[in-house]
Amino acid sequence: MKQILVYADSLSWGIIPDSRNRFEFHQRWPGKLEQLLCQDGSNIRIIEDCLNGRRTVLEDPFKPGRNGLKGLQQCIEINSPLTLIIIMLGNNDFQTPHLFKASEAAQGVATLVQAIRKSPLEPGMPMPDILLVCPPPIICPKGMIAAKFKGAELKWPGFNKALEHIALETECDFFDAGKVITASHIDGIHLDLEQHQQLAVSIQPLVIDILQR
Repeated sequence: MKQILVYADSLSWGIIPDSRNRFEFHQRWPGKLEQLLCQDGSNIRIIEDCLNGRRTVLEDPFKPGRNGLKGLQQCIEINSPLTLIIIMLGNNDFQTPHLFKASEAAQGVATLVQAIRKSPLEPGMPMPDILLVCPPPIICPKGMIAAKFKGAELKWPGFNKALEHIALETECDFFDAGKVITASHIDGIHLDLEQHQQLAVSIQPLVIDILQR
């Protein structure tokens, strides 16, 4: 069995826009991706570690445990052996309490990549490949998340290019989700059901290519 870890936030956790409810596993993009990857009989498991509010390297001043760097290496140990780690983070770095803009959020992801590659794996276990996925651009935040994401759409521009540069520097694969989907127009941040399904379909060929190397 090949195992893929999705290390992400509420976009991948599958929060239904402007609610506290969650899409079912087969509806959200990691579950749909697993279904697509296994449809030819392949034995592939998607492991979701997706925490609402997770930042790259920042602390949430109001909720503990949202710094993506803390516990990352232990997460890899827990779930090893892994063939691939997919990181889709960054949007929460643009929340109101933080001053991060595109370049800083991308550097936060680079720090996560460095931590992954220093993980204390058991002898003989492989160092997984890493795929950096840039979430679609934030549009005007609405609804119950509007206050904490006020002005985030002004901090986000350039994040995709900055993250692509980080991927090149760190020799990771890269996928720009904004080329195939948009953020929900309901809340401006999260993904509607259609976006979850389309992201899985669009990213599948790249994931297959990585797994077959």
